[in-house]
Amino acid sequence: MISDITIGQFMPGKSFVHKLDPRMKIILMTAIIIFVFLVKNLMSMGAMLGFVVLAVLFSRIPLRMYFKGLKAIWFLVFFTAILNMLYIKGEHIVWQYKAITIYEEALWQSGFIALRLVMIVIMSSMLTYTTSPTDLTSAIERLLAPLKLFRLPVHELAMMMTIALRFIPTLLEETEKIMNAQKARGADLESGGVIKRAKALIPILIPLFISSFRRAFELATAMDCRCYTGGNGRTRLNVLKYRFRDFFAFLLVGGLCAGIIYLNTLAPSLVR
Repeated sequence: MISDITIGQFMPGKSFVHKLDPRMKIILMTAIIIFVFLVKNLMSMGAMLGFVVLAVLFSRIPLRMYFKGLKAIWFLVFFTAILNMLYIKGEHIVWQYKAITIYEEALWQSGFIALRLVMIVIMSSMLTYTTSPTDLTSAIERLLAPLKLFRLPVHELAMMMTIALRFIPTLLEETEKIMNAQKARGADLESGGVIKRAKALIPILIPLFISSFRRAFELATAMDCRCYTGGNGRTRLNVLKYRFRDFFAFLLVGGLCAGIIYLNTLAPSLVR
């Protein structure tokens, strides 16, 4: 399960999505995630789902990577869908057994929520798959630049966010190694109740924390050796510039958002 978490990984490529300015990618991904929650009927959901599929194809990232990343949230998706089916009330009963009643409205709501979660994970993964940590840091810093007026350390904040995102795969790999080592020593991590399993995690968490602090000290030492002093006076080898493809992508997503709003008015809402 741990090895299936792929968020934070970068896969170099030359696709249309890879070549987009990282600032534009962050803006467009944020807009798409917001409008994922605004779909109200089958037409708007179909338009959003079709756009996500096209984005996946244009990213040229192997589909197995997206499916691998979705493995980690299948339980959350099904659990959320089942809760909605059991607790959302409606007017049209689909199935009833004793105290359990499932309504048609609950089925639509559950399906929409499941698709929303899947699309959010796919788009978030696409951002990290197609953007290097260096470009992501530069983009976050440029987007947060107005906060400098309030004397906030924008560069340091962007650096911390990117480092945290970058080390997610590393920590997950370290966790898997520690778990395999503990299993080789005879540790039982899978049987028993919740309390027993929680206690079994202690031999994993302690080495993981030690390893994390060791990596943090090594990273801090490496940055000191390279005379890193923060964002003041720093220049960049590659300056971010918007190009024609960025404006084309902006217009494309803008058209999608306008289409979602329009399609929501053509048919009755299926979700609350």
